[in-house]
Amino acid sequence: MIKIAICGNIASGKSEVEKILKSLNYKVLDTDDSAHDLLFHAKNTFKNYDVFKDGEISRSKLGKLVFSNEELKNKLEDILHPLIRKEIEKFFTKNNKEKYVFVAIPLLFEAGMEDLFDKIIFIYSDDELRLKRLISRNGYSEEYAKIRMNSQMSQDEKIKKSDVVIYNNSGLEDLKLQILKYLNT
Repeated sequence: MIKIAICGNIASGKSEVEKILKSLNYKVLDTDDSAHDLLFHAKNTFKNYDVFKDGEISRSKLGKLVFSNEELKNKLEDILHPLIRKEIEKFFTKNNKEKYVFVAIPLLFEAGMEDLFDKIIFIYSDDELRLKRLISRNGYSEEYAKIRMNSQMSQDEKIKKSDVVIYNNSGLEDLKLQILKYLNT
């Protein structure tokens, strides 16, 4: 089994890559979904903050809080990253008969989880395009979108640490062609 990480900074197109891979019948784990499911583990840590809606942690409220407070962001990551690592390991065990398995993990390098993978694919999109996507897709203000973008390691740094770079600046058809080309090499 070859374990492949799909990483990329916010709004780079990781979700589109996931959809393409799933349409080709590959097994894909989305660690953003895992993190969402594991948020309840952070309830006690954030119980004194306005991050709850209907008794559950609101991702948007929590995001606004942690992206404006580095210490709280680190606390959240200290809770979630070890749990996400376990989810990835369970995914590998469950799918150990597959030739290739993929894990979409935006914070691969920030979380120090490179050791779990045989190959790392980085999805790159120009910063201006990512900014436009965040504003239109998420309804973020330009200022908040830039805060979210700047909270991650630079794309240039991540390119240097990756095995393959897929450029997502030209649309879905081009993205799919690059994925197919990679899979056929």
